[in-house]
Amino acid sequence: MEQKSLFENFISFSTNVHRITHELTHECKPDSLTPVQYSILEIITVSDPMTLSEISDCLRISLPNASREVRKLKEKNLIFKKNDLHDKRKQYIQLSKDGKKLMDAAFRSIEAKFQNLIRGMTQTEMEELGVAMNLVQDRLIDNK
Repeated sequence: MEQKSLFENFISFSTNVHRITHELTHECKPDSLTPVQYSILEIITVSDPMTLSEISDCLRISLPNASREVRKLKEKNLIFKKNDLHDKRKQYIQLSKDGKKLMDAAFRSIEAKFQNLIRGMTQTEMEELGVAMNLVQDRLIDNK
């Protein structure tokens, strides 16, 4: 495949990833959270623990905005901050018990929707899909 065709395929693929992610997650966010707050909880769930600057970079929001949203999540008892043992200036942000319960429920809902997407797939197709996702992860996402 030529690089131009590969790029066009990538654009289509990434657009569809955003679409399907929205479809899987849009009803999972509690009404008490803003989309940014939910996104913060989501990335902490898969990358626990995280620093404020990592959250800011990952979500492409300013550090002051990330700080404000993290403060609000802390006030809702969904996260807590823990000091780094070696560098007291550094704090890690983690899910609290309430935050874990909320995100566990959200991820169960997402998983149920995902199970519906793959319902008709054979074992071989699911294995091929897993290999393809790992390849994308290894070559495009982790290979920064």
